[in-house]
Amino acid sequence: MAVTPVQPQPVLSPLTRYAIFLTLVLTPGREQDVRDALGDISGTVRAVGFRAQEGGLSCVTGLGAEFWDRAFTAPRPAGLHPFVPLDGPVHSAPSTPGDLFFHIRAQRMDLCFELALRLTQSLEGLARVVDEVHGFRYGETRDLLGFVDGTENPAGVIASQAALTGPEDRFPGSSIVIVQRYDHDLAAWNELSVEQQEAAFGRHKLSDIEFPDEDKAPDSHLALNVIEEPDGTERKILRDNMPFGSVGERTFGTYFIGYAADVDTTEQMLRNMFLGNGDVTHDRILDFSTARTGALFFVPSQDALDDPDLLDAPLPDADGSGAARPVAGAPAQISDALTLQQPRPAAAPAAADADADDADGDDAAQADPAASGTAADSSLGIGGLRGRPQH
Repeated sequence: MAVTPVQPQPVLSPLTRYAIFLTLVLTPGREQDVRDALGDISGTVRAVGFRAQEGGLSCVTGLGAEFWDRAFTAPRPAGLHPFVPLDGPVHSAPSTPGDLFFHIRAQRMDLCFELALRLTQSLEGLARVVDEVHGFRYGETRDLLGFVDGTENPAGVIASQAALTGPEDRFPGSSIVIVQRYDHDLAAWNELSVEQQEAAFGRHKLSDIEFPDEDKAPDSHLALNVIEEPDGTERKILRDNMPFGSVGERTFGTYFIGYAADVDTTEQMLRNMFLGNGDVTHDRILDFSTARTGALFFVPSQDALDDPDLLDAPLPDADGSGAARPVAGAPAQISDALTLQQPRPAAAPAAADADADDADGDDAAQADPAASGTAADSSLGIGGLRGRPQH
């Protein structure tokens, strides 16, 4: 008896010019209503995106730990818990409320806006927005600190392995996403010389070439966020960070968003940044970038989002043993890793790879899917951890 593969949400969709990040909290007592509404989300995405398929509209939906506890009877998925606040010797990362999260992406802001509007209208009285950030790609894929954003995001099969759980997982095709909104002190940052800014990153500003390891300052962003295990292997996460800003309010920042199959990878990066490593007390970038929010969400497969009952009763395999279904596009099943990077039909056009390793996703790899994945590391890229997860 054939087993139908699991379809992930469009976590691996192409990077886009624009995004809207929405964090919502639920109205007490309306958890079941919100659970029922989850199945309507993909239809709303298709309805908005079908009229402008070239816009590449997609949406990833995440569920918070407290929402899960109130709306589902099954135990939480592995890795789902409230965001762990970090109180370092110099800087802190707060934990802020969040029951539901929408990561809306498109090549046009009007599509992002319409989908955000329709989703929030459908949840009127059930949930309210507590954080809303409108992101945009800036210049030649640089962040507002002036550095190229997203050098080495993983691509293809490596991206799916980094961001999505495998067929052996209780919830195959799922992910854990951590989001943070960072505000930049551009006035203080711009008082630094270019050489001082480069030292803070561990990378040349103009060329985007990474410093040799021996030349990196111990508190540089790359020194703390690219960590090699003795065997030289590397843990990765998938990012789609975006700049945001308001000229009138003089607010400028980076929205960090990192997807991972193993959330400990992302959390270790953040611990290094805020708690330090060895004699280093913190990431130098934090002297100019302040974390204002912090939340963690479970991203179920598209199948489970469309039918939330699957989260309470994962489908058994053919022999009734309860084994997880295979993930569509898992390396053992297909050779074309790009299959996983396509949103559901009618929601967006065909997808492409974005290549990177230790920073947020970049637009260069997005604009040219055939390019060799040598994007750029970046501000608050929260770079790739080298070393397989240790359990």
